[in-house]
Amino acid sequence: MQRDRRRFTTDPARMAGVTDGWKPSKEDLEAIEILEKFHEERKKNPVEEISLPPGQDFLIGYDSKGRKLYVDDDKEEGPAGEFSRPRSASDRPSARASTTAVPYRDRVLGSLLAGAVGDALGAPVEGLPMENIRQLYGPEGITEFKPAFGVGPGLITDDTQMTLFTLEGLIRAHVKQRNFGTVDVPAVVHRAYLRWLRTQTPPPKTEPTYLPGDGWLITNRALHRRRAPGRTCMTALRATRDGEQFGTFEHRLNDSKGNGGVMRAAPVALWPGDVREVFELAARTAAITHSHPSGYLSAGTLAVIVHQLLAGADLRAAIATAHSILLRWDGHEEQARALDAAIDLASAGRPTPEQIAERLGGGWVGEEALAIGVCAALCTDNLTDALIVAVNHSGDSDSTGAVCGNIVGAHYGPAAIPESWLATLELRDVIETITRDAVREFGPEPPSTPDWYQRYPGW
Repeated sequence: MQRDRRRFTTDPARMAGVTDGWKPSKEDLEAIEILEKFHEERKKNPVEEISLPPGQDFLIGYDSKGRKLYVDDDKEEGPAGEFSRPRSASDRPSARASTTAVPYRDRVLGSLLAGAVGDALGAPVEGLPMENIRQLYGPEGITEFKPAFGVGPGLITDDTQMTLFTLEGLIRAHVKQRNFGTVDVPAVVHRAYLRWLRTQTPPPKTEPTYLPGDGWLITNRALHRRRAPGRTCMTALRATRDGEQFGTFEHRLNDSKGNGGVMRAAPVALWPGDVREVFELAARTAAITHSHPSGYLSAGTLAVIVHQLLAGADLRAAIATAHSILLRWDGHEEQARALDAAIDLASAGRPTPEQIAERLGGGWVGEEALAIGVCAALCTDNLTDALIVAVNHSGDSDSTGAVCGNIVGAHYGPAAIPESWLATLELRDVIETITRDAVREFGPEPPSTPDWYQRYPGW
């Protein structure tokens, strides 16, 4: 998304209403001052847009051999239908321990919550050189939530916003499919992205007016905060909001391979179907805004990794399955090389931020963002360390943190996320609500009540 437009401020008027009750400490104010100076310097030398020239078995999907994968839906919920409770920060599950006992719906929640956590962890340091990150937060870099946007800790970015609208679009597409038989899923997801675009317009002086059929997600005012939306996404959606054809494999809007496609792709893993269908659908939803193969094949690869983890696959097996499907697509070479480099780097142990930059890049483009997320997941044995590795480098830290979080959250489940992070995570309640709704809609007995169709209209 190649962004250097974030503004850091201590202006109380801009802080008001974003993180109620948060008061900046002396350390926070010093950090904000350093960040303000850095971003003022960045304005003089901005990063250019990167582009290249032209109660029953619940069927989750299928493995790479075409065999059906099931989970026992009756055993997935905890007491009173709640998800598993999170662990403390010191209780880190080992990757060598079995994760097969994590229920399916917990894995779904883990993927979405941890994606948001990684997004929020990386947001304060996005685009900062590693030397500045160490100057601000110590030799290990950033390891806890810190103020972002000059406001407060735990704030998400456009990455999480668009992920939520992706999931909403998929739910609504499934509602339409089961009621009418056929559906153009990318078209429904495109309309969801147009609703997100409406949230990014300048705030009105009065309460916004919602349209019939808007559904519930857009009515959450916390989603109307501008969090440095990517230029490619905004440009592509503005160009297609009045009925023009949105981006497809055949109808290219640009040559962008920015990470704006992959960072929002994880929810496609929930779509019913085999891994090949999941890959293609994720790639098509990314191609709505990003037309370069590396911009949409990275999305397909991530969705299959998460899809396999939700079904209980081993992390390495999930990556191998995604890799094998990737190789069948035209234009796969960049993403395949980046994925191979990530696996190779992780095999040597936990890399330094400098090694990540040298071997994998900064994560500004799709193949690099996925590579960093995969490497961080593979080289660690717990969720916390994986996210710390994923965000501490000189690059697009919030997006690489989000991608890694989608992976390790599906692998370990929400109980592996430190409660200290969840306690201050912005939009946690929205994430938990839409996750429950998604599991119901894609489950064996989806709701069919009028209030459900008002919540998720099938268009």
